[in-house]
Amino acid sequence: MIYTAIDTFYLEEEQLINSPSRKDGIDDDTETTLRIYGCDLIQESGILLRLPQAVMATGQVLFHRFYCKKSFVRFNVKRVAASCVWLASKLEENPRKARQVLIVFHRMECRRENLPIEHLDTSSKKYIDLKADLIRTERHLLKEMGFICHVEHPHKFISNYLAALGTPAELRQEAWNLANDSLRTTLCVRFKSEVVACGVVYVAARRFQVPLPENPPWWKAFDADKAGIDEVCRVLAHLYSLPKAQYIPVCKEGGSFATAHRSRDSPSLPASKEGSVNEDTGTPGNQEAAKEAVKKAALDKLKDSKKSDDDSKSMPSEGESKEEPGKTDHRTDAGGEKNKGRERDRGRDRERERDKERLKSRERDRGRESDREREQDDFERDREKSKERSHRSRDKGHSEKPKHHSSRDRDYQSYSSREKDRRRHH
Repeated sequence: MIYTAIDTFYLEEEQLINSPSRKDGIDDDTETTLRIYGCDLIQESGILLRLPQAVMATGQVLFHRFYCKKSFVRFNVKRVAASCVWLASKLEENPRKARQVLIVFHRMECRRENLPIEHLDTSSKKYIDLKADLIRTERHLLKEMGFICHVEHPHKFISNYLAALGTPAELRQEAWNLANDSLRTTLCVRFKSEVVACGVVYVAARRFQVPLPENPPWWKAFDADKAGIDEVCRVLAHLYSLPKAQYIPVCKEGGSFATAHRSRDSPSLPASKEGSVNEDTGTPGNQEAAKEAVKKAALDKLKDSKKSDDDSKSMPSEGESKEEPGKTDHRTDAGGEKNKGRERDRGRDRERERDKERLKSRERDRGRESDREREQDDFERDREKSKERSHRSRDKGHSEKPKHHSSRDRDYQSYSSREKDRRRHH
């Protein structure tokens, strides 16, 4: 049984022997070759996409985990490798666009298979199908992982272990390279990262002939056992003894990035079967040919009958046309005169409409000019009124003083006349 937790996804050797690919008839060597080939694709594409090593390592671990639950027969290696790179770039916070991933894998396939290098058109149907398949495969990955995609790499333990053991600096780079190579094998799904790190350190120390403390054993301080370290050494030695991995087409689906995309339910299979039946046995083909000949004969008869009917119908009409040619000429002349009269009426109507529009535009212009004149007249009237008011106010100011003096004079005259009257009375 496969135990899946936040940081654990580990299997036993028996479970790997009874993997889904083995049940579909794939042997051990073929499965190992396809695993190495897929990891090579992930590593090379990560370099071309300028991704850090952590992204490539995460993609390779996801690749191995997926094929522990699914078969190579059902899912193509190239498509799964592309989806693993795309998903790992998002998990490690170095995302890349789907377009970039597809273009890189397309170019890699052209180079690996010696095909003419052509640019992948992003507006073509082929690109749309590849992108849809990439998204679909990513959903399969997440579904099989249970959306638990946490990965712990042995790289972070290597530097701490070597610093604790006091080894030289040369050993660190060699152990790092061995850890990268171990991701091409199933060690990441069989052992914990601590055990893989100890095995890598042990192999690097043996290559550089650096002694490690054995009394007490150094691996016990790092929660590892001798059996696990020996298994890591054996798997790495077997990996380096293998030739360069080549692609083996075992998947039922067409997973090529360079050639045309084939759908999952390809309708070409039943057609080929029908063709083989016609080639092997002549009776079905002869029957079909006889049926087609009968159909053609019936269609020919129907066509001949239709032609004869059309000829019989057309004969009297031709006679009528020959008997009365003058009528047709008069009709055509009358029709031409009517058409000319209609065109003239239409031209007149158009001219009238144009004249009406011109009059309307002139009236509008006149109205605008009259409005402007009215505004100017009003403005001038206001100015004149304001001037008259100012003059009146000034005249009033000057005329008030003499009126005041005249009133005094009148009072004085009335006073004097009264005194005269009194004197006369006395």
